[in-house]
Order: sequence, then structure tokens, then C-alpha cells
Amino acid sequence: MLLFINFPKWISAEIIPGLPIRWYGLMYVFAFVTTYIVFRYQAKKKEIKISADDTQSLFLFGIMGVLLGARLFSVLIYNGTSYYWLRPWLIFWPFSNGSFVGLPGMSYHGGLVGAIVGVLIYSYKNKRSFFELADVACIGIPLGYTFGRLGNFINGELWGRVSTSNIAVLFPFADRFSTNYQWVRDIADKLNIEYVVGNFVNLPRHPSQLYEAFFEGIILFLFMWFVIRRNRSKKYNGYCLSWYLIGYGVIRFFIEYFREPDSNLGYIIQFDNQANNPALFQTVLNLSMGQIFCLLMVVSGIILSLILKIKQKKAVEAINENRK
Repeated sequence: MLLFINFPKWISAEIIPGLPIRWYGLMYVFAFVTTYIVFRYQAKKKEIKISADDTQSLFLFGIMGVLLGARLFSVLIYNGTSYYWLRPWLIFWPFSNGSFVGLPGMSYHGGLVGAIVGVLIYSYKNKRSFFELADVACIGIPLGYTFGRLGNFINGELWGRVSTSNIAVLFPFADRFSTNYQWVRDIADKLNIEYVVGNFVNLPRHPSQLYEAFFEGIILFLFMWFVIRRNRSKKYNGYCLSWYLIGYGVIRFFIEYFREPDSNLGYIIQFDNQANNPALFQTVLNLSMGQIFCLLMVVSGIILSLILKIKQKKAVEAINENRK
């Protein structure tokens, strides 16, 4: 019987061994291209009036915002130290110890904030409706996001919590646990993992990257495409964006229970002080940084929806009043 899955040995973070080109970076390209294709499909269906050249300009602003925001959030918030605050010139420095390492560490929530700022700037410069553009763009974002999480899996990073499920994966670069702890020995014994008491042992984890790719990516895309997009014309500008914020926030919030919080941050809100081992799922009362940002997304989506709905209602009432 398969007790857990070993991380595939044939998967390598580098596309060509020895060259600083990694699958994770290529996945970003796939993500942007996929989102662009979905956007242009909607434009060709006359769901928004925008030329191919203007779409490319829009995406340039959005992509720049994504990269800047994702990097800034990662090093200034998720890093958990003052290192980059004191050395801001290193935030976008792609070298370490004389080697090219790219920009390791990108935050989804930072990328979202950056993308919104980028589209806002484009909208202001080109006198376009921000919400009209955002409604069309956010339909394809989940499908593009799928590639990002696949890139995380290929890198063997952002693993989930320790699990005894038979679909749990033994990630080669995951943090090891001391067998001095009884809970570590209990899990290792249950999974027939050999160890020496006092040494450190690697334990299987939830493949939370794949959970996110499926639910936050594919499932959310299908919901946005077949449910929200079809009702867009009957609603108000900002309708799709509101539902994207709510949908992603809700799905990611619950998946975070399967994903291990950043070790340098741990739990940000901890209502149950007895459940203080972030490597295990022990309670729903303790929340990670990602869950806090997700709650903010959900609240923002709800508030935005209510404001825009009220604004549209008043506009319709004003039009009806003028017709009398």
C-alpha cells in the first residue's frame, strides 16, 4: 500500500542544468500569456472595446505592477526581518554571493495590489474605466495563476503541513524535524520511515501548491468564466472584480489550513495558544499572514460590491427621474 508519494526525481527547478533559467520564471510567462489570451478572446467577442495595441499597453502596466508588488510584499512583509528594510537597494538585486539567483520570493497578495495600482495608472492616463478593464482582466487571472503554483511545486517550495495521507508528498528540500519530539516519531512510525532518535527526519507534506493550482486556479476560473462572466452585462462595472476578490479570498483562506505558515512568521493571530505547532493542522483558530490577507480580500470584495451596487441604483434612479 502506498503510504505517501516521493517527490519525482525527474523534476528539476532548472530547465537546462547549469543555466540560470528556471521553470518558475517560465511559469510566470505562461501565466501572463494565458491571461492575455483570455482577455483578447473577450475583446474579440465585443465584451470590451479595446485594441490589441492598447491591450498590450494595459498588460505592460499590469505586469510591472505585479512584479513590483509581489517582490516588495515578499521581502518587506513576508521576510519577517528588517534585512531589506535596511538594505532597500538589494530588493531587486538578482545576484547573491556572485551567482545569479533571480528574484526568489514573490507574494501573490503583493502582486494583486501591484496589478491594481498598475491598471489604475493605465486607466487614469488613457481615460478608461478602471472597473471595466478590471472586470475583463480578472476573468483569466485564475487560469494564469495555475501556472504559478505549478512552478512552486516544481521548485519544491511552499509545501503544506505534515500529513499521513497517501497523497502526501515527501519534498526533498522541506524542513526536517527532530526525532526528539514524540509527535515526529509517531508519524514516522506510522509511515514506516526509518530514523535514529536524536537525528532529524523528513516527513511527507500536503502538496498544497497543487491544491491551490486546482481550486484557486482551475475551479475559480470555471466559476468566473461560466457564472460571473455570463451575468456581467446585467450587472455593474466592478461586478467581476468583486467576485474575484471574494472567491479567491474564500478558497485560499481554507487551503491555508493545509499549507504550512512561513516559518519566520508563524501564526499572526493565535487564539489557541496550545496549538502552537505550525507544521501540523491543530485548530482553525490560529491564522497565518496569508489568511489575514485573504480575509481582507473577502471584506474588500463585499464592500466594493455594495458600494458599486448602491452607486448603480442611484444612477438608474437619476436617469428615470430625468425621463419624467
